[in-house]
Amino acid sequence: MVFFGYMVFSILFGLLADRYGRWKILLISFLWGAYFSLLTSFAPSYIWFVFLRTMVGCGVSGHSQGLIIKTEFLPTKYRGYMLPLSQVFWLAGSLLIIGLASVIIPTIGWRWLVRVASIPGIILIMAFKFIPESARFNVSTGNTPAALATLEHIAKMNRAVMPEGKLVEPILEKRGKFADLLDTKYLRTTLQIWVIWLGISFAYYGVILASAELLERDLVCGSKSDSEVVVTQGDSEEGQSPCHCHMFAPSDYRTMIISTVGEIALNPLNILGINFLGRRLSLSITMGCTALFFLLLNICTSSAGLIGFLFMLRALVAANFNTIYIYTAEVYPTTMRALGMGTSGSLCRIGAMVAPFISQVLMSASVLGALCLFSSVCVICAISAFTLPIETKGRALQQIK
Repeated sequence: MVFFGYMVFSILFGLLADRYGRWKILLISFLWGAYFSLLTSFAPSYIWFVFLRTMVGCGVSGHSQGLIIKTEFLPTKYRGYMLPLSQVFWLAGSLLIIGLASVIIPTIGWRWLVRVASIPGIILIMAFKFIPESARFNVSTGNTPAALATLEHIAKMNRAVMPEGKLVEPILEKRGKFADLLDTKYLRTTLQIWVIWLGISFAYYGVILASAELLERDLVCGSKSDSEVVVTQGDSEEGQSPCHCHMFAPSDYRTMIISTVGEIALNPLNILGINFLGRRLSLSITMGCTALFFLLLNICTSSAGLIGFLFMLRALVAANFNTIYIYTAEVYPTTMRALGMGTSGSLCRIGAMVAPFISQVLMSASVLGALCLFSSVCVICAISAFTLPIETKGRALQQIK
């Protein structure tokens, strides 16, 4: 339901960000997400819990506007280096929440974990006064004085002098139009990007969920059957039902930490590939390798070997996300950049919602079938990435369509 909320509001926030500003939508999304996240910890019933988590997903969907602001400020030659480094902070947050969960859940429960996890989001709201609105967006709306004030502040911080002249750009009345994404110029690019986003998300969350399934049941080598790992609930006949849910042991948290660290293992190589091979070829290679490692999970190996394969898969799917985020932010002009990112994020959540049915339901019936399906989707994404019509490496951001 978190992903459903994200899917619905991602397009809406993208549309509003192109029309009314990236900064406003980013602030609203942070306020929304922090508020409903905190409320979740007081949910009186499961229905309320599901509803509040859906609202959290709605808020989180606007966070990608932070990447849009950063993209629109960074010079062309630095985007391929600086944007992938955001993954380091994503990793830090992931490791922090795993560490907190290992301490808080066994002692004072999940409600306090949610409350503690809401604190950073609330604190970050106070930092918004230091974040400027995108100068490119201000220019596109005719708010040239605001754009100049931002650029002058940047020049002062860098102890540089503003170049002579004045900003001259046409005021664009039509911004954030969904039809522009399907215009002849961008139709093929948009459709292929949607396929890639859906496939990458499908693989990313598939890896995360399959990791727990494979490590918990050891299904790869078939050393345990389903009947051996079934945990039953209740003593009465009516209460006898298969359940694979149990509290994580310390070793489970360690495994999660090890595999999560893998998300930045290929970051240096990913940065080199993005900047020297280009966005399309780099993404095609990492997607192809992702498909290969999904198939390698079929090999009967030791626990350490399985963790190694999962480690590499997490590294590869994180590299895929890095590249497609950068490409999507670069390929669209300012008038539709936020909407392009928003619609892509929406398709992304469809892949995330489908992943559990494959990595847990189908995998229980056929490990080979599930892994081959993940691999096939990655191959399709690799082909789609390789045949993208526009390469954004070294390309200036487009202001108008």
